[in-house]
Order: sequence, then C-alpha cells, then structure tokens
Amino acid sequence: MTLPLEGVRVLDLSRLLPGPFCSLLLADFGADVIKVEDTAQGDYMRWAPPAYDGADPSAASAMFLALNRNKRSVRVNLKDERGRDVLLALARPADVVLESFRPGVLDRLGCGYEALREANPGIVYCAISGYGQDSPLRERSGHDLNYLAVAGLLGLTGDADGPPVQPAAQIADLGGGALMAAFGILAALRERERSGTGQLVDVSMADGTLSWLTMLAARHLADGRPPRRGALDLGGGLVCYRPYRCADGFITIGALEPKFWAAFCRGVGREDLIAGQFDAPGSQTHRAVEAVVAARTRDEWTAFAAAHDCCLEPVLDLDEVLASEQVRAREMVVALDQPGVAEPVRQLGVPVKLSRTPGEPGRRPGPALGEHTEQLLRELAYADAEIAALLEAGAVAGAADGVRGSFRA
Repeated sequence: MTLPLEGVRVLDLSRLLPGPFCSLLLADFGADVIKVEDTAQGDYMRWAPPAYDGADPSAASAMFLALNRNKRSVRVNLKDERGRDVLLALARPADVVLESFRPGVLDRLGCGYEALREANPGIVYCAISGYGQDSPLRERSGHDLNYLAVAGLLGLTGDADGPPVQPAAQIADLGGGALMAAFGILAALRERERSGTGQLVDVSMADGTLSWLTMLAARHLADGRPPRRGALDLGGGLVCYRPYRCADGFITIGALEPKFWAAFCRGVGREDLIAGQFDAPGSQTHRAVEAVVAARTRDEWTAFAAAHDCCLEPVLDLDEVLASEQVRAREMVVALDQPGVAEPVRQLGVPVKLSRTPGEPGRRPGPALGEHTEQLLRELAYADAEIAALLEAGAVAGAADGVRGSFRA
C-alpha cells in the first residue's frame, strides 16, 4: 500500500514535543523523516523517564519512542563548517525542513532559511517558535504554560473565584504548534506543486493558541465586552454544561441543546429543572442538579447515559481510557516491536483515519541516537573515506554507544 506522503522527505531539527509531534504525524503517513540531532546527547526527550520494562539500559525513553517512530536519526555538528555542509547536502534533495529553535539561532550558525533556500529553492522551511519570527517577544524563552498565558487561554480557565487551572495536556505545544505546523507544511507543499517554489512557514505557538479562542474573540470584538473566567457559557458558566461530582467520582453534562437537557431532567424525574437550563453556577437549579448527581455512582450515571440521550459521560482517568472499548475499537493503542525492548511497546495509534491509505505507525521503530548517520551519508554519495574523515573530525557522529543525557539539564 502506498501511503499519502510517500516521497516527501522531511529534515526535522526540532526536539522535545511540538516539532517531533508534527513530524510524527507526517511520518505515520509515509514521509521520510530524518531526525537531525547534535553530536552530544541528541534530543533531550531521549532521556525523559520512564523507560519501558525490560529495555536495554541505553534505550531511549518511552516518551521519545512514542514521538519518534518511523524516523531516522543522523547526528550533525552545526557549529562545525563541515557539519553545516552536511546539513546543506541533506537539504538539497529534501522537501521540508522543520525546526523549533529560538528565532535567529540557525541564521547565526549559517544554516537558517536563507542559506537552505539558496541550496534548495523548493524547500518548505517550517519554524515553530513561541511568539513568531517577527514578534517583539521573539527573544523570550518560554514553554507551553507561558504561551497559554500570553494567548489568553489560561486566564479563562477555572472558576471565577479561583486561580487559572493548568491543563494536563500541552495545548500550546500540540494544538498551537504541532498541528498548525503540520497544516502549514502541507499547505505550502500543495502550493509548491503550482509554483515550483518553497517558502517559510512561520508558526507561533502563541498565535496558534489564540486561534483556538476564535468564538470568544469574535464575541468580544463585536460587543466590546471582555470574557472573564467563570462566566463563559462553555467554560463552566451554565448549569447544563459542567462537570459534576457524583457519589464516587465525576461526570460531565454537556446538554447545550434544550432537547438533551429536557431528556436529562425527565430521566431523573425533575421536569421542574428544565426551565433553569441556562442558569448560572450557584443558582437554585445548580444546587438541585448537584444533589441529583451526587446521589448516584459514576457507573450508574454511565448506565443512565446509555438509556437517555442527554450528552452525559463519566470523567475517566487515563488508565481507564487506554483500557476502554472505545480506544480498542478505534485502534488508538498499538503494540510495536522496538529493538532493545523485550516485549512489543504500547503507544498511541494514529488519530486520523483515512479509508484507503491509513497511516502506518509500525513501519520503523524509534531510532537510536545517530543510528542512520552513515546510511544517510552514503545515500548522499559520500565515499567511505569522506564519511570516516567527517566522523573523525566530529563534524558528524554515528550510532551512539553509552551516550546518556539528562532531560532536566
């Protein structure tokens, strides 16, 4: 079976989460992703605990392997002129370069967008950064939590009388960065089919996060009233659209449409609550619903949801989700062979389902550090003597033996 992105070559210079998740999506659908790592410890995520049970002590972490399957690894010293020449050689036949350094870092090394565009005018160069290439904050360091704060999303989470609630998932890294980058890359590749010329894809995680607030921003820009934490219709401000504590956990009620709210109220024998659907927290309706929900267990509410079509679901812990029938049916947990690990490793599957050419998570295991350096140089027609000279000079590095790092260093 031919995968949708077969024939697309991506040089991925990024590390940690946003860039690798973006290139994971591309790799699972057939792109040849070459992970360009430094000649020291490589991607910091390699050393993020935990490792898989039974793994070789030098094996990469579970998180690294989950983000970097279907990729190849080459180690290049970009501070060495000969290493930069290797990167340019890798870029000439490539379609995409992906990086997540602070703006200007690769330019100062002589291998930024302009240098790579000169080597390959068709290159699609995607730069993921916190605030954007031309932002007044371009020099600022940051992580997901900072971008959520600056984009306004963090300030809108939680109850009015409480602090902002930090989300468990990295919304800015993934939604604001990785997904926007994947879309930008594919859009630029599609345009290149017409023009024959590549371009710069400038992805700001703060911009991407702000775009998730489209509806709230539209309301504010129309009526001038700023939204506030605890007063949002879809942020806990309505009785009919909130999490509730039950006898042994929590459930969610998302009954925005009147028919769903009426089904819930009739199902619990409280038709008197129908008229209070859009009341606020703290109201008499809210207190009544809290009492109704608290009287049953989560399992009882799950059975209730199966019998009454009212947008009610239990709040599950992640272990329950991963063991659920829903996840099994959607093949969202897969078991893949990984060298150095005794048993097949379990990872999340491909979230986008194509009917004819579905993604393939198991084409290639997560690479060892520098595993493919010599192979890739030979593909570029470097002679064995040239490869040996580059290795000896430290311009590139081969498969690492005993290299370890620290995720928090």
